[in-house]
Amino acid sequence: MPPAGRDHLPAKAPAAYAAQTHGNASVASGGTTVTSSGGAAQRYAAALYDYASDQQSVESVVAEMQALGRLIQESADFRRLLASPLLDLHTAQKAAHSVLVAEGFGETVQNFVGVVAANRRLALLPTIVRAFAALVAEKRGVVVADVTTAHPLTDVQEQQLRARLIEAGYGNVDIAKHVDPSLLGGLVVRVGARLYDTSLRSRLQRLQFAMKGAA
Repeated sequence: MPPAGRDHLPAKAPAAYAAQTHGNASVASGGTTVTSSGGAAQRYAAALYDYASDQQSVESVVAEMQALGRLIQESADFRRLLASPLLDLHTAQKAAHSVLVAEGFGETVQNFVGVVAANRRLALLPTIVRAFAALVAEKRGVVVADVTTAHPLTDVQEQQLRARLIEAGYGNVDIAKHVDPSLLGGLVVRVGARLYDTSLRSRLQRLQFAMKGAA
């Protein structure tokens, strides 16, 4: 069992998967460990990108990671599998692998998710997918806007949002859409370190705090 708070990177994992960071130092595969504090999703994303680059399969891996993001978004059963704290390691790995095989994912993504599962990081997979998309966009000079809404955006709404982002100075922007019914209404937009929260949930929370302060 890996030490508490650390990721154990299996010796048989592709070297790039294991090229995570330990503190400020870069480390390699084969019994390597990586701290879990901050940036874990970015490190997994960078490892996958490096491996895909080495294999000259960036475009296919990018397409499959986009498909994985859609699968997570659209399948409540798969999301429950990723988030379940009750499944033992072997069961979680086997179940995740079965889903990916059934959905036609290639060996690279299957193996990558297997490493994530082995490190008990399946709950982090949606964040890793987003981090990978952001990394790809950065490599291509594109800004990613993570947009979360209570209901799926219509084509017209997406066009309007893109126009507003262009007005705000984000000319070459890729919109990553997510749905979270708990927002109730409105939307939350994150571009890099900037966060724009106009959700109804946030407004109600601010109103509640204001009423408490006035009491």
